[in-house]
Amino acid sequence: MSCPQLPVLVGQGIVGDRHCGRADWAGQQLTLVEAEEIEAFCAATGRELDLSLTRRNVVTRGLRLNALVGKRFRLGDCELLGVELCEPCRTLGARLANAALDAPGVVKYWRGRGGLRADVLVGASLKLGDALLVLEEGA
Repeated sequence: MSCPQLPVLVGQGIVGDRHCGRADWAGQQLTLVEAEEIEAFCAATGRELDLSLTRRNVVTRGLRLNALVGKRFRLGDCELLGVELCEPCRTLGARLANAALDAPGVVKYWRGRGGLRADVLVGASLKLGDALLVLEEGA
């Protein structure tokens, strides 16, 4: 589901998200995934394209998210810190398994492609089409 605007809170994440305000692990506040990876997965497994299938908060295009681990970046008016790769879990494997790829195969496929976990340093509202800008170290 696409939302035109989402409020994001410092140190908490997207208002209304199931992880908002939780602190079970670093990088739980916001997750991002590349549209190109979802498109490739759907093509490889014969699925209809669904950019929400990974259940990440934000879908990006034209940028390698793995390069943002340890970096500060701005998404619209929000400032974020890339904490770690958002590696696949058994739940994702079970949800996306089909005749073309079983659950362990799904997990293996998404390893290194599952996106990025980020912490919110400056909150604001995310809007559809917001640009992502990598900030200089120490900026």
